[in-house]
Amino acid sequence: MKAVLCRAVSGLGEPGDVVEVSPGYFRNYLQPRGLAAEATTKSLATVQRSKDQEARSEARERRDATQLAEQLARLPLRLTLKAGENERVFGSVTAADIAEKLRVAGYEFDKRRILLEEPIKRLGLYTVHIKLHPEVEAKVKVLVDKE
Repeated sequence: MKAVLCRAVSGLGEPGDVVEVSPGYFRNYLQPRGLAAEATTKSLATVQRSKDQEARSEARERRDATQLAEQLARLPLRLTLKAGENERVFGSVTAADIAEKLRVAGYEFDKRRILLEEPIKRLGLYTVHIKLHPEVEAKVKVLVDKE
């Protein structure tokens, strides 16, 4: 028989998938636990509407993230630090420092979304990546300047 999964079932599928299962498995395991419902035209239509709504929501989030990435690309971030010889800064610039500068500029980001391979320890211009969406990454120019 055909069943529509309401929740993810290991080895069977994800929510919204239409799967072929034995009647006993459906009746004794899937249905009592709320893992699946019988695949009727009404339930299939509900699943399709849900998938369409989810796709529209995902597209909207991706579009908003792309617009934010464009704004951030134009945003100049400047950090001034004390520096010694050979243009080495005392301390370093971390993701938390960049997140704080972005917060001051009006953008709220968790420091874990700022992708720094290692802290910045020299003066200069750097490109820092920020994960906005699973498919969208912003590139922000950060100028580390001498105080």
